[in-house]
Amino acid sequence: MLAYTDHGSAAADAPPLIIAHGLYGSGRNWGVIAKRLSDTRHVITPDMRNHGTSPRAASQSYPDMAADLAELALEIGTPVDLCGHSMGGKAAMALALTQPDLIRKLVIADIAPVTYPHSQQGMIDAMRTVDLTHITRRSEAADQLAAAGIEPALQSFFTQSLDMPNRQWRLNLDALEAEMPRIMGWPDDLTGPFDGPTLFLSGGASDYVLPDHRPHIKSLFPNAHFAKIPDTGHWLHAENPRAFEATLRAFLDA
Repeated sequence: MLAYTDHGSAAADAPPLIIAHGLYGSGRNWGVIAKRLSDTRHVITPDMRNHGTSPRAASQSYPDMAADLAELALEIGTPVDLCGHSMGGKAAMALALTQPDLIRKLVIADIAPVTYPHSQQGMIDAMRTVDLTHITRRSEAADQLAAAGIEPALQSFFTQSLDMPNRQWRLNLDALEAEMPRIMGWPDDLTGPFDGPTLFLSGGASDYVLPDHRPHIKSLFPNAHFAKIPDTGHWLHAENPRAFEATLRAFLDA
């Protein structure tokens, strides 16, 4: 079972909302948005496998991550609303296509069901350059990440996954490195479709969801709608959390 934070809610009439984070993230990255959304619904933010305090595994495949989310959804009560960003968005899509009855509404943040040509290997390389032996503050790790070429916003993001008392990463870097082709890929045998209401919400300055992707998306998610948050990139929920929250809330409550 995935580790998760239960943000609770007094509202029992709305379906629970699960938010699945992206690569190198954790449920805590979504704490502010989840807490705000919990004024009207039960919100759960899990750590995906090989992230945070969730179990370690050799596989980071999307069918396996979908099975993790299915187990969590059944634990808290279905159907659920499901939001996923980046890697978490692909895992959410995989669950919707394989077990559609578990999901009422689906929100996919800045990712498409396609294989991407780039890699996130450089991020692993940078994290491995950090000498964790003697650090006493996250800022010291951030300084080392900066020296490895990591931009300031990602320095803060990565250091949230530091286990400071034990001076180690709360990320299974070996497994993530080995599974990088699967993470950047997409299993073409997931044909669906998922007929439920689906929102593909993208950053206006991001190139992760392109017009060329839309025919394929619509073949898998025939009730897909598309929206963009202007002047934001791939990390749209961190760059403009208020707009992200408002759009998510409007779609789920409609």
